Amino acid sequence: MSFKADRRSFIIGSGLTALASTKAFGANDVLRVGVIGAGGRMRNLLDSADALGGYEIVAVSDVYAPHCDAVKARANATGATSHVDYHEVLNNKGIDAVLIATPDHWHVRVATDAIAAGKDVYLEKPVTHTLEEGAPLIHAVRSSKQILQCGMQQRSWSHFRNAVDLIQGGSLGRITQVRTYWWQNYGSSGGWTAMKPMDASLLDWKRWLGGAPDQAFSVEKYSRWRWYWNFGGGAMTDLFAHWIDVVHWAMKADQPVMAQMLGDKYVFEEWDCPDTLQAAFRYPGFDVVYEGMMSSSIDDGGLDFRGTEGTLKLSRSGFTLYRENIKSDQNPVLTERSFRDGTIAHMENFFACIKSRREPNAPVEAGVAAARAGHIGNLAYHRGGQTAWPVKT
Repeated sequence: MSFKADRRSFIIGSGLTALASTKAFGANDVLRVGVIGAGGRMRNLLDSADALGGYEIVAVSDVYAPHCDAVKARANATGATSHVDYHEVLNNKGIDAVLIATPDHWHVRVATDAIAAGKDVYLEKPVTHTLEEGAPLIHAVRSSKQILQCGMQQRSWSHFRNAVDLIQGGSLGRITQVRTYWWQNYGSSGGWTAMKPMDASLLDWKRWLGGAPDQAFSVEKYSRWRWYWNFGGGAMTDLFAHWIDVVHWAMKADQPVMAQMLGDKYVFEEWDCPDTLQAAFRYPGFDVVYEGMMSSSIDDGGLDFRGTEGTLKLSRSGFTLYRENIKSDQNPVLTERSFRDGTIAHMENFFACIKSRREPNAPVEAGVAAARAGHIGNLAYHRGGQTAWPVKT
């Protein structure tokens, strides 16, 4: 799980090759977009972008040909070119921005290359695959004039923003514990967790591996790469990363001082990462706990902020605020429901920032901090269940 920077990554990370986007946009200009990594999550991103309009897909890169074909079949991709090598997308001078939804182990490499090519970037979470990748990614962004939006859509989701305002306004009193959780079922017969049929002859497996150790093709690893250390980080970076970002944002603290993690492979023994886990993180003045499993989806995911004056229960469906020491028939005192997928608002913010050159709602530092917390949890798991941070030698 370590990352060793070579000369090329140092040059990119230092910003020495970064180019600034110089195109000036008018309010009605159509954004020209490149797509890198065209699987399931990218389809979700493009659906959100389609809800906004005002953009066209110029080029798409994926190592699995049917993914490219699916993107090119979209209504706003007329004339789009397809590529196995993502550099060919970045070399297109007519592209303003790229959307990146590759497996995690490609995120920093593709993003820094895109920044160096003068492209604005929407980068899916977790933005890093290792702890060591955080600093080079931040430096690459801040040494350029490019916009980078991290794919943590809660930061643009209206009811999450309102919930954070309530928390920061003191509505809960002193908050000393935040509970986070996420349950999914990868064993169900249908839905997005089920593996889709594929033709391996249309996949460039060696290119997909990239810098990962050479290994034989596996449909399981290709389809569920998030659960193998070479490519992802399990629940800590795939799911917990979303919720801990909300915690960091609301509590104005983004670095734990200690982590504990208990994880087991009870159902999916072929995975590297645990399918059932509990984790706890100590931050200055408050604790965060996480629990989840990948073979039961009842309750889905969410957060509970518990304070001395009230508790706020928050999920992607909305939030409810309960006050302490009042009659039960008067609780909850406040409820808000979600009215639109936050990814639409998050993409809208990204498109607006491309034109205005303003800071996006989910800047690179937030993305790195959220991924870092997940990496620290995994580090505790690998160290027998507990670790301090920074690591004490």
